[in-house]
Amino acid sequence: MGTTLDGRDHGPPDAPGRRTRLDTELVRRGLARSREHAADLITSGNVRVDGRPVCKPASRVAAGDVCEVDSPGPEFVSRGGHKLAGALEAFGPLGLTVDGRRCLDAGASTGGFTDVPLRAGARQVVAVDVGHDQLVAELRDNPAVDVHERTHVRDLRPTQVGGAVDLLVADLSFISLATVLPALAGLVRPGGDLVVLVKPQFEVGRSRLGKGGVVRELALRHDAVRTVAVAAGDVGLGVAGATVSPLPGPAGNTEYFLWLRADAPPWDDTTLAALDPPGSPKETSL
Repeated sequence: MGTTLDGRDHGPPDAPGRRTRLDTELVRRGLARSREHAADLITSGNVRVDGRPVCKPASRVAAGDVCEVDSPGPEFVSRGGHKLAGALEAFGPLGLTVDGRRCLDAGASTGGFTDVPLRAGARQVVAVDVGHDQLVAELRDNPAVDVHERTHVRDLRPTQVGGAVDLLVADLSFISLATVLPALAGLVRPGGDLVVLVKPQFEVGRSRLGKGGVVRELALRHDAVRTVAVAAGDVGLGVAGATVSPLPGPAGNTEYFLWLRADAPPWDDTTLAALDPPGSPKETSL
């Protein structure tokens, strides 16, 4: 464990008595790359203010407060990086490779899914997002990253990104993966791979969400995985692997990864039985 700098405020003086959000203050002091990164550090218990652990990103701190950040293990630029790293670890023994390949990150945001392939040896990552100014500077300035902002993957063509890629990774929100899979598949060369994060909260429909937007019923979560897998089959993709994300979504939703390839077998419902390990959230009332 370690701390970055001394955690004291070295910026311009604030108005007397002014208190700011902890996540914002960590970024301002250079202790976190982005507010998302700061929030991840805070909620995982790695931030102390004046020696006391603080676990809420919205907690208020004053200019004179000492903020300390412990950094355990490999640090990705966002929480999403840990999700994808877990999926690659699961699919690697099954034959998925990243080293030397040209990749595309659909829904790049701050860059968690861009960061992981680069660390795994990807020769280039095309970072695509409908938003802008979210990608962290260390990735934006990396010559191996080709940034395409204000771009919806549904409208993207291979010619816009230098041709089809070898591997596509996707972390999309507020849209069903099933509706964009035709576009995603069209960005991958023959023989290429897709590793997509299935978020049940965006697949099952708003009327089936539980309190706080969480999909609590196991059957509904599995329906979401099945829906995406069947949509993949409709565009000629089979399922080479499936696994539970090592981390839940921000609201606590259990999420899943599918590894898709044209030469993989079609979806088989027997895969569902192995997806949720013992002790995972089971079917509960909404």
